[in-house]
Amino acid sequence: MRWWSVANFLSNAGTWMQLTVQNLLVLQITGSAAATGLSMSVQAAPALFMSVLGGAAVDRWPRKLTAAVSQALLGAVAFTTAVLVALDRLDMTSLMVLAAVTGTIATVDNPACALLGNDLVPVEDVPSAIGVGALVHNAGRLAGAALAGVAVGLLGTAAAYAANGLSFLFVTAVIPFLRPAPGASAGAVVVGKPLIPRQRDRRADPADLTVREGLLFFARRPRLMALAGITGVSSVFGRNYGLTLAVLVTGPLAGGSGAFGTVSTVLAVGGILGAVLGARLRRPSVRAVGALAAAGGLLQVAAGLSPSLAVLLVLVLPMAVVESVSDTAGTAVLQTDPPAHLRGRVLGVWNSIGTVWSLGGPPALGLLMELAGARGALITGGLLIAATIGTGLLLRTRGPRGKSLLTVPTKPGDEIPDRQALETAA
Repeated sequence: MRWWSVANFLSNAGTWMQLTVQNLLVLQITGSAAATGLSMSVQAAPALFMSVLGGAAVDRWPRKLTAAVSQALLGAVAFTTAVLVALDRLDMTSLMVLAAVTGTIATVDNPACALLGNDLVPVEDVPSAIGVGALVHNAGRLAGAALAGVAVGLLGTAAAYAANGLSFLFVTAVIPFLRPAPGASAGAVVVGKPLIPRQRDRRADPADLTVREGLLFFARRPRLMALAGITGVSSVFGRNYGLTLAVLVTGPLAGGSGAFGTVSTVLAVGGILGAVLGARLRRPSVRAVGALAAAGGLLQVAAGLSPSLAVLLVLVLPMAVVESVSDTAGTAVLQTDPPAHLRGRVLGVWNSIGTVWSLGGPPALGLLMELAGARGALITGGLLIAATIGTGLLLRTRGPRGKSLLTVPTKPGDEIPDRQALETAA
């Protein structure tokens, strides 16, 4: 797990180096901010349409081999781009093609790497492993954004792409030496409790490895549907702090780019602190995710009412912490709730849904800011988040409360149900 975390830190740093440089490169080639947004959309588009297929591939193919091949392919794309940039042969068409190829490979790579990391620890430690992954992601993001400027200034734009390619090759070289924890890839579904390893892991029948099975499981699982709803309302009306807080700081609070840089730094620090706290979660649940998201909405309302930059900075830190812990808890639920043989497809469905939120959220929030201003958007969005989630939790609490559909014996010697029985109950 330590080697995997180091490899992921380097990979995340390389990825953020490339993303930072790519935006600058598009601006240099076209001089258009709209083209920059288009390149990002082209790279994200495959996740919208192909994530479910990518998740099915992860469920069907050996996980270590799948992750190693996808990382090697991403490295090859990065090196190809570096060569084209160095030879001054990169135009907008080739850049778009390479972005689309990268996005397509990522539909397989993302769930493969996420689930591979979970396999490296005992089942009860999966939430902590996900928290460590979130910490590594945030640290890599900070390092990559800082290193991008250094690499471009000293070695040129191609260096950032080459560094990203090397980071992918490092991950590829580490994967064959990773040893999954015993029983980590086979867990029993337990509502609201840590997963307990099965005594026997049985391969899924090939007939059960269809895309349709993943879609049906997600659609029929109230916990996952509730998680999607919480994430959706939070993504559309909140979380896009790079947009809302930038307008608030430079507008009503009369700050400059330096002031927004300070706010961004505090957000990053809060994200890292939240990842550390999230790694300590032992029993993440959808209810906890909802409560945290609602608290984040109320903090967003307070941020919209901030009379000065100093007050905003005080509120930004807990906003980032709450968001990070909520994300870690939600990811833990998402990656441990489904049966082991369905997790790739469930992550594929989730990635498609998340792409919808990420593509639709900023325009919707931008429209809200046009109508209500930065303060109005933060306040209205925060109230909508808190009210929607609060109403859902209230209805859930007042609704009929029956016993869990599924119980798993925990006493030594008790027999654990087979997968078919678990799935039928679920």
